[in-house]
Amino acid sequence: MLTLESVSKRYGDPGTGTLAVEDLSFTIEEGQIVTMVGPSGCGKTTVLKLMAGLLRPTGGRVSVDGVDVTGPPEQIALVFQDYANSLYPWMRVADNIAFPLRRLRLSRSEVVARVERTLQAVGLRGLGDRYPWQLSGGMQQRVAIARGLAYQPRILLMDEPFGALDAQTRADLEDLVFQVRKEFGITVVFVTHDIDESVYLADSILIMGPRPTFIDEKLMVHLPEPRDQLETKQLPEFARLRSIVWRNIKESSLIMSTGAVQAAP
Repeated sequence: MLTLESVSKRYGDPGTGTLAVEDLSFTIEEGQIVTMVGPSGCGKTTVLKLMAGLLRPTGGRVSVDGVDVTGPPEQIALVFQDYANSLYPWMRVADNIAFPLRRLRLSRSEVVARVERTLQAVGLRGLGDRYPWQLSGGMQQRVAIARGLAYQPRILLMDEPFGALDAQTRADLEDLVFQVRKEFGITVVFVTHDIDESVYLADSILIMGPRPTFIDEKLMVHLPEPRDQLETKQLPEFARLRSIVWRNIKESSLIMSTGAVQAAP
């Protein structure tokens, strides 16, 4: 569905600039939740922006259903970590959600229906008349997710969306990801620094190596469904996957901190 083929990205001068991504290839299958995890600074956000069409690759190809991504495709929505700056504080919640729908030229009734459906899906029914600053951080992030869902994308890209939230709110929103995947039938690519989160949410995990980033390992996750914040995390298989992710990230972080160079396999 979403494919990267031998993708590279260099910032700055073509010959001497910083090489952030080199010869990166993978495919995201439809309907999956794929988490991306790796050491800080390895290039996860760069990869996500390449997938979203916000950056153009220096080399290689990004495509959706075989069509090259040359700008933000209509099939993809992106949710950022910094929800406070991604929402318009002078707009009410409903207007924030409806804002991206302007380019679709929908009828007023269709816009209202989409806003109401997504507000209900993220647990904010009846709060469309509030302003973002009247809501908690977790509720603001729910608004940001609702805005992405209202566009009815096939792929939802999420860039560390819960990193600034407290543990309980984070857990609630992790479970919300499962709910919206089921209700809207979307594919999710989820970048995170949290190892437990990367395992708990995933159908598969892409563990990114040190910059220039590559896929150090891909793990398939076969934890029982539905997932549960307590029971799932007590399973031996959860602990096994968590240890693999942790070990890979620790080794990559050491390589980056010492300045050693590791070639992509």
